[in-house]
Parts: sequence; structure tokens; C-alpha cells
Amino acid sequence: MTPLDLLAAMIAAFAVAGATTWALMRVRGRLPHAAPNSRSLHGSPVPRVGGLALWAGCMPVALVAPPGLPGNWVIWLICVLGVGIISLQDDRRGVSPALRLAVHIGLATALVAAILSATLHPAADFLLPLLCGIAIIVWGANLYNFMDGSDGLAALMTVVGFTAYAIAAGINGTSASTYVAIAAATLALLWVNWPPAKMFIGDIGAVPLGFLASGFGLAGVFSGAWPAWFPLIVFWPFVADATVTLLRRLLRGETVWEAHNTHYYQRLHRMGAGHRGTLSVYAAWMIGTAVTAVVCLAYARGLGWLAFAAWCCAGALLFLAIDYHWRHHKTKAQ
Repeated sequence: MTPLDLLAAMIAAFAVAGATTWALMRVRGRLPHAAPNSRSLHGSPVPRVGGLALWAGCMPVALVAPPGLPGNWVIWLICVLGVGIISLQDDRRGVSPALRLAVHIGLATALVAAILSATLHPAADFLLPLLCGIAIIVWGANLYNFMDGSDGLAALMTVVGFTAYAIAAGINGTSASTYVAIAAATLALLWVNWPPAKMFIGDIGAVPLGFLASGFGLAGVFSGAWPAWFPLIVFWPFVADATVTLLRRLLRGETVWEAHNTHYYQRLHRMGAGHRGTLSVYAAWMIGTAVTAVVCLAYARGLGWLAFAAWCCAGALLFLAIDYHWRHHKTKAQ
């Protein structure tokens, strides 16, 4: 694919997503809204199906010029469509956690099986990679949704993360059009999702994005397009916050499938950083990890795991600082 083709894909995705966003804003009073509650970070109802504009922008490009990844592209599209349908229903009327998880597991199983069938030797062990892959994709879809609680956060992670995937595809000489289209379509949506958000991307945006971010990452690893550390570093701000928060809740014996407000980004917001301050901190983290991953992939693959360890340490320091200030914040509030 030539640079001109990539530019055309980017412009087309941006234009269609932008036009769809404009159309959604025109009828926003009739769209499903996220009502404020004790756990949310917004004070008034906000439309929450902005992700529809994202998919309207990038899906035509994905149909015409799919990425060069293992697994039948039709299976990829069916799985994403299935995740999108259950997510849209969740935005509109709500879906039980058990049903939602069952659908995610079923679709992740189909996708991972397709990836492994195209990459593993017939004599290779299939079960362990299958189970690990399912866990990675299901967790990726859900953690992305968990992190979509502050204005602009998930949208910016998508722009940065999928741009990194596009650059990596360029380095490897494979098609980058789908990654570029997703990043461009999300960028078009960002103007209404930027603080103060006029529209949320919703489950219809966040869950399929997480499904694809982890699915693309996994497929790239099994096909040899990039090492395992690459997608980990790129999306580390989301993976770290969501995973550490989940583990802490498990250790406290909490019901982990119930909504809460104990993510680090939520605490940062509640301590006074607000949407803009929180986004600024996480934006710096996102850009830092993405640039590190791309530079290591291009010039120093042998340093990838060392770079990952460094970002683990940086994330730990950030979380410790937030915990420290959170304790003082609660003491003052009392």
C-alpha cells in the first residue's frame, strides 16, 4: 500500500466519522444517555453512543483493505460485529454481566482459534495458547471499557495506540490501512469527547476497540510482526491501571463485576485534577510508552523487555504517588 493509499484511507475515515458525529450531535437528545451517579465523573447526562461514528468511519476501509494479519478477515469482522451488537445493547438497555462475558468469551474463542490455526504448526500444543489468547482478548475488551470513564481518555489511547500499530505495520512492510482508519476515525470523534465531553464513545466504542487492540496485538505476536512486549508497552497505561485496580479489588474481597470508582485515573480526577488534568497526565504516559515501543521495534528490539520493565517502574511510582495523595485527600475531607 502506497503512502497515497494510506492518506486516502485516513481522510475517508476521518470525513465519514466526522460527518456521522455531526449527525449524532444533531439528534443527541434522542440518544441513550449516561446518567450521573455516585461513581461517575460527570455531573449531567451525556449521550453515550459516539462509538457508532467511529465504526462508520473505519469499517469501509477495513472491508476494502484489511490488515495483513493471520486468520480469515471475515471471522475478524464477524467477531467485532458481535461484540459491537452486545455493546450497543448494553448502552441502550443494559445487559447482564454473565451474558456479556459469555458473548465476549465465545467471540474471543473463535478469533483466537482462527489466529492459531493460521500460525501454529499442526503438531504444536493448541490448548494453552488458546486459553491464554482468550483471556488476553476478553480482558482487553473489558479493561478498555473500564478505562473509558474520564473525558477523552479512551479516545486518545485509541489514536495513540493504533497509530503505533500503523507505524509498526509500516516497519514490517504490511498493510497499515485499518490501523490508520481506526486512529483517524477516533480523532474525528475526539472533538466531542474532549473535556468537557459532549458525547461519550460508550460501550459500542470502547469494548470493540479493546477487543481489536488485544486481538491485533496477539495476532502480530503469533505472526512474528512484533514481539510480545510491543503491544504491552503501547497500551501499558490502560493495562496497568485496570489490572492493578482489579487485583486490589480481588484482594479486598470486592465484587469485581460491579461498578466502582477506585481506578487510579478516577482518584486523580477526584483529587482535583479534573478531566483535563487527568487526561494530561495519561496523555504524557500514553505518548511516552507508544514512542518507546516504536523506537525499540525499529532500532533496538533486544531492549524491548528492559523498556517494558522501566515503564512498569514508572507506572508503579505514579500509582504510589496517587495512593499517597489520595490518603491525604481523604483525611482532609473527613
